[in-house]
Amino acid sequence: MAADPLTPAVSERICKHMNNDHGEAVLAFSRHYGGLDAPVSARMLRIETDQMLLEVDGTEIKISFDHPLSDSEDAHRTLVAMLRAMPQG
Repeated sequence: MAADPLTPAVSERICKHMNNDHGEAVLAFSRHYGGLDAPVSARMLRIETDQMLLEVDGTEIKISFDHPLSDSEDAHRTLVAMLRAMPQG
């Protein structure tokens, strides 16, 4: 299956999936990469080529990627790699 360009519609699809199926990961992103000590709720609002935008406890935060994302597959690989790079526990 070919990867989709990172359009607003693809961003919306990724965010919906992350929020519905991987809410704990979104919360973990806000803690680890957003530098927040004890976030209560987090939602992924948008994925752009250079960053993700989260709403954490009512405040929007941006988390930069280590490279510009090329497409939906790159977004998937990058999010998984970021999650795996976090300390487990």
